[in-house]
Amino acid sequence: MKDNQAKYPQLRFKGFTDPWEQRKLGDIAPLRGGFAFKSSKFRNTGVPIVRISNILSSGEVGGDFAYYDEQDKDDKYILPDKSAVLAMSGATTGKVSILSQTDYDKVYQNQRVGYFQSVDYIDYGFISTIVRSELFMMQLESVLVSGAQPNVSSKEIDSFNFMIPILVQEQQKIGSFFKQLDDTIALHQRKLAKLKELKQGYLQKLFPKNGSKFPQLRFAGFADAWEQRKLGELFKPSRNKNNNDLYNQKDILAASLGTELIPKRTFFGLKSTKESVKNYRVVKHGDLIYTKSPIKGFPNGIVRTNKGNVGIVPSLYCVYQAQKEINTSIIQLYFEDKNRLDFYLFPLVNVGARNNVNITDLEFLEGIIKIPKSIEEQKKIVDFIEHFNKAITLHQRKLEKLQELKKGYLQKMFC
Repeated sequence: MKDNQAKYPQLRFKGFTDPWEQRKLGDIAPLRGGFAFKSSKFRNTGVPIVRISNILSSGEVGGDFAYYDEQDKDDKYILPDKSAVLAMSGATTGKVSILSQTDYDKVYQNQRVGYFQSVDYIDYGFISTIVRSELFMMQLESVLVSGAQPNVSSKEIDSFNFMIPILVQEQQKIGSFFKQLDDTIALHQRKLAKLKELKQGYLQKLFPKNGSKFPQLRFAGFADAWEQRKLGELFKPSRNKNNNDLYNQKDILAASLGTELIPKRTFFGLKSTKESVKNYRVVKHGDLIYTKSPIKGFPNGIVRTNKGNVGIVPSLYCVYQAQKEINTSIIQLYFEDKNRLDFYLFPLVNVGARNNVNITDLEFLEGIIKIPKSIEEQKKIVDFIEHFNKAITLHQRKLEKLQELKKGYLQKMFC
């Protein structure tokens, strides 16, 4: 980018035409370090301490606080009611969050949590925006010292360069705009989290607990006890393989922590080839899939039903076809509750040296589950949860769109 171009952002608010000027971050908002509060002196009440664990990926500061009751740190290590704080640990390097007004009179700043202290003529909302921009992250990555604990000094961060508006009024416009956008994103994140929480609550109440044959919550008109069935009585392993070359790489599906199978070309860092997919398993609409490999939070794998088109999955996956009349989606819902999944899998699996689950296609079917006898009741449960799935997907897409929108605005203003 040429110098004369760099002085004018691609996108700006009406009424502002003055060129921007390049400034070092340390000149407008130097990074101030925290204090190494001793964990042995943490209390259950007192002054909360912002630690690395309190820097949330949602863009906020929160979670479970530790508390301190020493008063000699009040002046130097108290954070303002609203400030941009930066986590600087190996696991969370470069994660910036905003501390909003809290219920506490003061909040301490812990070691390895930095605070950007803006000078008088710089709007703090503007600072909060630039330190969470892609340009900030790019400069941060360029100076990180690699190792078990990636690190960077405050002096290096203070040397980061940004083009900034000279007028405080333009800074305020930018800060206010991104604050509103951040608030909207946070609102959608909370709605999404609430929907997921509600869904999980219903998944627990709509299925019987261990030792019971009756769910806590039930649709009107159904009163029969649920039946215990061996999964092998309901499903059999599918023998369909892609050895006739009907499907190729674009037809590959993968199970995810979302509710649907999704297209995927790469597994375990290896890209599929025209030759390798000949050994993949064909999965038809309604087939049941067990991943037989760890997924975040699910060390023994997950179970999914193919609700979409015919595709293929790696041979590591187990694929099953229903051999009795059953709404196969009820099985996915049964296993979406992690406690039920763990209870079912624990007696059946062993984890191998490569962290994959050692279990055969037939061994997975040895466990016992509980399902409604009535196909109608199965359908009502599936349809009810499907409404949540659609709402979750809708909010997820809105959230992703807002996040992309923010990213685009930041790039046009600061890159």
